Amino acid sequence: MSDAKHTSYVYGPVPSRRLGRSLGVDLVPFKTCSYDCIYCQLGRTTNKTVECREWFPLDDVLRDVAAHLDSKPDFITLSGSGEPTLYSRIRQLVSRIRDMTDTSIAIITNGSLLWKESVRESLLGVDLVVPSLDAAGEETWRRVNRPHNALSFDTMVEGLEGLRREFKGDYWLEVLLLEGITATDDEVRRIAEIAARINPDKIHLNTSMRPPAESFARPVSRADMERFAGIIGEKAVVVADFEAQGPEGDFSARKADVLALLQRRPCTLKDVAAGLGVHHNEAIKYLDELSREGTVESRLRDGKTYYEATEGDRE
Repeated sequence: MSDAKHTSYVYGPVPSRRLGRSLGVDLVPFKTCSYDCIYCQLGRTTNKTVECREWFPLDDVLRDVAAHLDSKPDFITLSGSGEPTLYSRIRQLVSRIRDMTDTSIAIITNGSLLWKESVRESLLGVDLVVPSLDAAGEETWRRVNRPHNALSFDTMVEGLEGLRREFKGDYWLEVLLLEGITATDDEVRRIAEIAARINPDKIHLNTSMRPPAESFARPVSRADMERFAGIIGEKAVVVADFEAQGPEGDFSARKADVLALLQRRPCTLKDVAAGLGVHHNEAIKYLDELSREGTVESRLRDGKTYYEATEGDRE
């Protein structure tokens, strides 16, 4: 059996609605983030910070990436359990990954730290940046993203614009809309005005499809999402309602392992990840797929969410 460290920082590849087979690289501890988004599928932020540092040893992260390259991912994606731009050695990480492979590198970021020149410079070596813009003003931004007090909406937007001017790769802006909060014609028009200033290559519209950190973070209907895409314009495309694409491969095998585990006993997300030696994010994707298939259901017990096989799928 491999050392536990060899699964600590890398997960997948898992099917991604936009990136094909994505090999995820986690650069910060679980739920270490500059935001505490009400829609986050990983729950509430436990370490809200704007401190950039080497949260995990660079050599350890690189070792884990190298160990997973034979899985032949379409993208190596810097994302994971928190905000990846809090990692202070992204520039060196990207450079050394380039020495290992010609696989494309993406970063999925909330965009909150792009006002820092050092953070923007650290991202210039990747192929794709996917930052977020979930609101059109300070008040709604604080309600939805619950940012660190050191941050401001206007400065965050300036960072998004600054990176766009400097970055030569693909730039996809993600906008996540919530029913009763940001999913209004007025808010979407204002978001569209800001997005036009940023001028991304694409604008991806998303909504809260998995269980969110807060129950009031409700998803928007497909019909309304399509209508909002029309308001934003030709660059906008709805990416919600993702269905796994491409060959099933290892994903199906590991999904079967998750189901087999839950057929024997109810487990929390942490139990599934630990029991199968996978990352939290990878476990979430398996559980989400099994839940959509109707073979797994969740129950709240003593303040914790437990997953178990549905009655017809128990051994």
